[in-house]
Amino acid sequence: MKNYLIPILSVVGLLCSCQGGTKSSINIDSVASPQGTEVFQPEWENLARHYQFPQWFVDGKFGIFIHWGVYAVPAFGNEWYPRNMYRKGSDEYKHHLATYGEHTKFGYKDFIPAFTAEKFDAGQWMKLFKAAGARYVVPVAEHHDGFAMYDSELNEWNAVRMGPRKDIVGLLKEAAEKEGIVFGLSTHRAENAWFYNGGMEFPSDVQDTTLRLYGGRLPENNNRDDIAREWLERTYELVNQYRPELIWFDWTVNDSVLMPYFNRFMAYYYNCALDWNTQVVVNTKQGYPTRIQVWDMERGKSGKMMKFPWQTDTSIGKKSWSYIEGEENKTPQQIVHDLIDIVSKNGNLLLNVGPKADGTITEEQTSILLAIGRWLDVNGEAIYGTRCWKKFGEGVTEITQGSFTDHTATAYTAADIRFTTKDNDFYAIVLNWDDNGTVIRSLNEQAIADAKILNVRMLGSDEPVAWMRTDDGLKVSFPKTKPCEFAYSLKITFDKKVGEGLESEAVE
Repeated sequence: MKNYLIPILSVVGLLCSCQGGTKSSINIDSVASPQGTEVFQPEWENLARHYQFPQWFVDGKFGIFIHWGVYAVPAFGNEWYPRNMYRKGSDEYKHHLATYGEHTKFGYKDFIPAFTAEKFDAGQWMKLFKAAGARYVVPVAEHHDGFAMYDSELNEWNAVRMGPRKDIVGLLKEAAEKEGIVFGLSTHRAENAWFYNGGMEFPSDVQDTTLRLYGGRLPENNNRDDIAREWLERTYELVNQYRPELIWFDWTVNDSVLMPYFNRFMAYYYNCALDWNTQVVVNTKQGYPTRIQVWDMERGKSGKMMKFPWQTDTSIGKKSWSYIEGEENKTPQQIVHDLIDIVSKNGNLLLNVGPKADGTITEEQTSILLAIGRWLDVNGEAIYGTRCWKKFGEGVTEITQGSFTDHTATAYTAADIRFTTKDNDFYAIVLNWDDNGTVIRSLNEQAIADAKILNVRMLGSDEPVAWMRTDDGLKVSFPKTKPCEFAYSLKITFDKKVGEGLESEAVE
């Protein structure tokens, strides 16, 4: 075992003050906002009747997710280190024994003093995300590990009382608003109830049930009514304290025990938003109608255009959402290709970064973000504020689709094109370069027969492009010089609006 010295005195000294819960005046039995607004009620028909998707979300298209927490200290495996270190036989279990020793002497809680965030600069982060072209940001307020990155009266295990001793969420909100970036957050609290249950099967500090960090120690994916009520109270606290314009949730909120409480949460949150005079977004992965919240797909893309706005969440890193040593990152080209495909199908991309425990973002992930920003500087007109056409695009290259399919980049050709529209402008984003140009077959002489093309140009280039509308499609030449590194946007201006609208097979 390595002599790995992490001071544990600050945790030991806090244990006596971290056993009981803090009583709260939050009334989770009401969906009325603090000002008494109760337009929304916790029934799906009511929610669908009143809910509107925010303009900022459907226009913004691109956001940044941030997975940062105590799990960045071991920086091994992935952000599920706190669970897997207590699962006998796992790589994390073996690594933990070899590096830190027995679980009775050094448990997950003992990483907290090393999570000092001494180089964390919220303003610097937001300047980077703005340069990357992000329009909204979603830091993790609390992950499955149960450590709150905010100033909580209900969870004594938080970043203000220990570790960084800063209100990380509050600082990020302040910095985001200064840069004009919409602020959201995620909470994964619903999974904490069973996250550490492996530690009950062998001697470990998880068996000390006075340590509330380790949750309910329940069987996997199990919940109880008392835990659901605790979850709702903590979620109300986040809404009241930080007024996020988006809240992202992991899969467990579709649990049959949690669902009635989640419906109550949505009604409460939407009522609060009416008082704030803003529109808000809830993200879930499954179980809820796509009309009353925004469906989110993890690490993948939809094969079809969706009727209502939706979102992909994925990470720059292929192995982990949080910082780990030895991470393998995606290329900027793969991420931009995914963004284009998702936007053409009525979706948004929420791209994750994983900062190190000291609060720095790695040079490689920084470089990737800046490369995305350079592409959006040239081509953002074809992304931001656009809407779907009657079909999302054309081409013969088969794409990966569905959750957890984003590890391998798709090799596109110049015949693979995605469409967006804005007023009288039609954008055809060509996913690869061909010196001979391309043919947009969906714009043949029969298509949009009542509209006349006034101009065709490539965004970022002053060179004229030759074009001709034929029975085969719109033939377009390319400039001699590439205006950007990958994916090239043709702006085709018509004499009238060529129509927004979802193709007949768009799905809910």
